Amino acid sequence: MLAVVVALMACIGSAQAEDGYALWMRYVPLDAPLAAAYRTQLAEVVAPDHTPTQRAAREELERGLAGLLGSAPPMRVAAATGPAVVLGTPQSSPLIAPFGERMASLGAEGYLLERTRLGGHDVVLVAARTDIGVLYGTFHLLRLLQAGTALDTLAVRESPQLGRRVLNHWDDLDGHVERGYAGRSLWEWQTLPEWRDPRYTDYARANASVGINGTVLNNVNASAQSLAPEYLDKTAALADLFRPYGIRVYLSARFSAPIELGGLETADPLDPAVRRWWRDKAAEIYSRIPDFGGLLVKANSEGQPGPQDYGRSHAEGANLLADALAPHGGVVMWRAFVYAHDVPADRATQAYTEFVGLDGGFRPNVILQVKNGPIDFQPREPFHPLFGAMPRTPLMMEVQITKEYLGFATHLVYLGPLYEEVLHADTHARGRRTTVAQTLTGMAGVANIGNDRTWSGSHFDQANWYAFGRLAWNPGQSAADIAAEWAAMTFSPDRGVVQPIVGMMMGSREAAVNYMTPLGLHHLMARGHHHGPGPWVDGGPRADWTSVYYHRADRDGIGFDRTARGSNAVAQYAPHVADRYGDLQQVPESLLLWFHHLPWDHRMASGQTLWDELVRRYAQGVRGVEDMQGTWAGLRGRVDAQRYAQVDAFLRIQRREAQWWRDASVAYFQTVSGRPLPEGEAAPPHPLAWYQALQSPSAPGDGR
Repeated sequence: MLAVVVALMACIGSAQAEDGYALWMRYVPLDAPLAAAYRTQLAEVVAPDHTPTQRAAREELERGLAGLLGSAPPMRVAAATGPAVVLGTPQSSPLIAPFGERMASLGAEGYLLERTRLGGHDVVLVAARTDIGVLYGTFHLLRLLQAGTALDTLAVRESPQLGRRVLNHWDDLDGHVERGYAGRSLWEWQTLPEWRDPRYTDYARANASVGINGTVLNNVNASAQSLAPEYLDKTAALADLFRPYGIRVYLSARFSAPIELGGLETADPLDPAVRRWWRDKAAEIYSRIPDFGGLLVKANSEGQPGPQDYGRSHAEGANLLADALAPHGGVVMWRAFVYAHDVPADRATQAYTEFVGLDGGFRPNVILQVKNGPIDFQPREPFHPLFGAMPRTPLMMEVQITKEYLGFATHLVYLGPLYEEVLHADTHARGRRTTVAQTLTGMAGVANIGNDRTWSGSHFDQANWYAFGRLAWNPGQSAADIAAEWAAMTFSPDRGVVQPIVGMMMGSREAAVNYMTPLGLHHLMARGHHHGPGPWVDGGPRADWTSVYYHRADRDGIGFDRTARGSNAVAQYAPHVADRYGDLQQVPESLLLWFHHLPWDHRMASGQTLWDELVRRYAQGVRGVEDMQGTWAGLRGRVDAQRYAQVDAFLRIQRREAQWWRDASVAYFQTVSGRPLPEGEAAPPHPLAWYQALQSPSAPGDGR
């Protein structure tokens, strides 16, 4: 009966217009000759059916094969009677048991895909040490089938390189999503735990398909109510749905919860009553959710309460929670994104200053969660100096999947190259080729997911969710290869479609950097909502929340001097890296103004002055968007009309806003520098005051 239902659903799905809901798991029919070849090779499925995860793997394979091949093959639990797909572990399947020794090194989440012979039949093995490894292997096999990969020489061994691969949802309990650009929160707290929306299971499927194994359900700017019994019951319902897919739930905890929920007078981490309250709360959580992952904490940052309110260190605050969670196997993910009460001389140095001296002072189950760069998810930053600087403390890298500073959901900006750039950066912490990835135990991504039908607010933003999961699984992968994989499954495996789409994707991040923050400039966005240009932003409660603090442009030059002559932020890196960033002859031009304040007539590698190069980089960014428009126009008729139309419209928005960025930024910096525009560069069509007066009252994700 299930096979009939799955086949019917596949037919219905293929007949409907494409709306993006299926993500990269569309499972649309393959070309007839390829489907026929696969039907011969995969004539039946032999898989155990005793646990929820085993059933999830069976159902996913049945769903996928029904869609790709036109009908699902027979499902069996015993021996193969012909060419088959054989799923299982040595414990769940006697067919897999002989391969047990070969899987000893795969770990709890790894898997083996292999074409071999069993009982006189050619079979495709999906084998692992655990059920979740089998599920991951099933999704890998379906990726190969969607791409039309030949199975004759199939031989894959895969294990994740990072243990924790976690989404951070910045979702509030009222349904608002901070920095969310895809509608309201996916979690309907009002109807949980009774109503378990089927979309929650689809969310779990999508995450498991790319190896994401954890999700933090609520905002780091947490409400204490997320730990109240009523919400723990709701969280437990989600945990039940996610468990078969290998996903543990976590919660963001408000450090002052003992006061707000427990009625205590203090949240001092050394107070015995506070310690007892957290121990009791941990026991309460685990009584409902035995595999609860742990707590994420934002403390003493942007007004959030924390241990420093009581004269205690970050280590003392984190260890309080770690001690409460340790008996249950939970962890504390403690964010290193901090703001001192007093504005520092250089905002980029603060996290390192506060945390590096605490190395070795955290409990073993504390993981320090460090943003990819030292400021705040900018279009381009150098890697964070804490990577490699805390060898006795487990570190996770936190990246944004939601595009707070990159044009929200309407700008096509593929973040794979950004993630790859940071993961592959050489920290020189233990000599050459000590990459950022080698210093990590996990990755966290600020989710771009909401209740929009596309999940992420646009079709191409789905690729950033996908790329995060794939790179968290294996940071050594190529962003270009991941883009090709995603494009083939999301749009078409036709090379005539995949290649131009990958070209668009791989050039998109550099285009955005150029029209927003070229040559190492940063934090030039409008105040608060961060939508659109605001290089003139000044004043307000904190200097380091303004643009002028970071670009320091005046009549003589531009850029933030972080060399030994300035803030000396370069000294927080290993000596080789510090020398490279601090030396004008070695620093990459892409980070030039991040580390150096230079005169407008500084001579660039191109032979142009800094001023001329800056203006031309802004124009290059606009042309980059125009190139994407041209490429997409060439795909008309090769991509379904519904998705083609939305991407086309969003590219028109991006082209208009890229021009806005270019014109407003050039108008401002020309006013400051007093320089004429380079030959051939058009003057902004409006005076600076016109751009400064523009408002964005409908910008989502910040105000309510």
